[in-house]
This record gives sequence, C-alpha cells and structure tokens, in this order.
Amino acid sequence: MQELHDAPLAPLTTFRLGGPAARLLTATTDAEVIAAVREADASGTPLLVVGGGSNLVIGDKGFDGTALRIATKGFELSGTSLELAAGEVWTDAVARTVEAGLAGIECLAGIPGSAGATPIQNVGAYGQEVSSTITEVVAYDRRTRETVTIPNTECAFSYRHSRFKAEPDRFVVLRVRFELEEANGLSAPLKYPETARAMGVEQGDRVPLSAARETVLGLRAGKGMVLDPEDHDTWSAGSFFTNPILGPDAFQDFLGRVHERLGPDVTPPAFPAEDGRTKTSAAWLIDRAGFTKGYGSGPARISTKHTLALTNRGAATTEDLLALAREVVAGVHAAFGVTLVNEPVTVGVSL
Repeated sequence: MQELHDAPLAPLTTFRLGGPAARLLTATTDAEVIAAVREADASGTPLLVVGGGSNLVIGDKGFDGTALRIATKGFELSGTSLELAAGEVWTDAVARTVEAGLAGIECLAGIPGSAGATPIQNVGAYGQEVSSTITEVVAYDRRTRETVTIPNTECAFSYRHSRFKAEPDRFVVLRVRFELEEANGLSAPLKYPETARAMGVEQGDRVPLSAARETVLGLRAGKGMVLDPEDHDTWSAGSFFTNPILGPDAFQDFLGRVHERLGPDVTPPAFPAEDGRTKTSAAWLIDRAGFTKGYGSGPARISTKHTLALTNRGAATTEDLLALAREVVAGVHAAFGVTLVNEPVTVGVSL
C-alpha cells in the first residue's frame, strides 16, 4: 500500500482544490482498505476516504489525518448480475455494461467518480438512479469492525441520499452489486423528457443502448458535465446544489414569491415527490435569482454552460468557491425563500 506524507489532495478532486493531507494511503485491495481503516480507528486518527474525488470540497488547510484513496479494481459480470469494486471508474463501468447489452445504468454515463460512491449519494441523472438496480452493498462497518453485506431494502435510498450518507463515519463501501436487464440490446424505458426529446422518441420508449449512452454523454458535455482537463467548466463537482423538495405550505409560499417577483403567469418547474411534497429545480432558482451562466468575476464562477455547476477557472481557492456558493444560497433565499443545500461533501469547511 502506497504511503505519502504532506500529500497534495487537490489533484485527486475534480475541483482541483484543497490543501494537503498529513498522510495519504492508496489501497488497491479490499484487505488494504480494511487494514487502513482499522489502523486509523485504533489510533484515533481522523480518516478521509477518497474515491474519484468528484464530490469533494476540501478546505485550503487540507486534512490533518489519514486520507485513504480507494483504488481497488474489479468488474465481474455473471448473466445480468454485476459486481463492481469500489475503486472502479464509474463511467467506464457503464460503458462496459452497454457493450454487454445490459440495460439499467446507461443513462448514468459520463458521471465522474468511482463505483463505491454511487450508493452513498444514490447517484442519479436523466431518469435513472442507482437505487433501482443495486441489489447489495458490501461495506466495512467501523462500528462492528466487520465486513457486512447490506441489501437494497436496508440502504434507505432516497433522492441523493442513503444510509451511508446518513452515517458517514460508519461504513466504507468495498463492493457494489447490481441487477441489470437483458432487453435485446435496448435501453430501459426512457423516463427523462430531455433525453426522449433529444432522441426523437416518447417518454417510456426504449432505444438502442449505445444510442442512449451517446445521447446522454452529448447532453452532459453540452452542460460541462463530462470531465475535460482543457475545459474549466468541468473543473467542478457537477451539480453543486440538490433540487429542493418542498412541503405543501413551503411550496405555496414559494409560488407566491415566484409570482411576486416574476409575474403571475410564470410557473416554476414542479415534480411530484414523496409524502405529498414537490421537487423544484435548483438550476431554475439560481438563474431566476440573477445568477446566470458565467456569473462571477473572480477565479471561481458559475459554469458558462450550466447554472448548477460552480467552477474553478484555474486559480481559485476553496474559499473563493465557498464565497460564490454562499452568495448564490443567500440570493436564492432572498428571492424565493428557498434554502439550497450543497451536494458535494465538505471537508474542513462548510457553507
């Protein structure tokens, strides 16, 4: 297991931000992961688990503890059952399932990061979420000091949330198991209107798997959501804020503010959510509050391609990024009474 001291963490994140770790370990097997976690827990050393770094905002002072980079490999396909090691590159795994003719995660193409992070965040995009195909998550339980297999029904999946996110210091994901679908080379039914429109079909239709994947990659690239080292719009964590989910009273108050600010004929995006609540669009809120594409004059700005992405233009610090995020949160709340919540995990800092 590789060990470095005073090791830069910024290159391990898609933001390319953050100070160094006192110690950085890189584990390439499950056994190494478990050994590193047990050592940190036994000594009382703070532990930061790093996968693909696509959902991390690390403070400029860095991390005074052990950062554990999970670089395990493993892609095992048996029929329609798939098992991925936590360190597998997610977008590469999606491509391989499409090549194998299996449906279920094709619309999650292009999402940066590692497979082990997908159940934590219940990663989703373009009408698919991993919770619909995950069957089990194999993790090391730091409380019981055992490797456990957690079935889907015990993962407490919800919108961009899970049991693993709710208990961030308990589980370290080792492997993720999925059940995919053999549909004669076709995708799962398309649920997302934008994807269906781009392909010239109706919602609910199936299309060739490779066409679905390529369409999603094109849509994501147009929004700066496919990693490209030459494109600073992709020096981000993708969507920085989750879409707000509002209760009935809060949604009515929100509608009133929209009509007061934008006029009685303006209807904001609204989608049914659980328990009678309504989900609206964070990107719409940000834009209508005056934070348009490319907003900002400093080294951290809103993406020129998508208002939901905050970006490092090349010379930003984490504090630059957080200042912009706080400005957006305050502006949206002042305009619409809705408080945006950051999607990336913050380390040593907070909004």
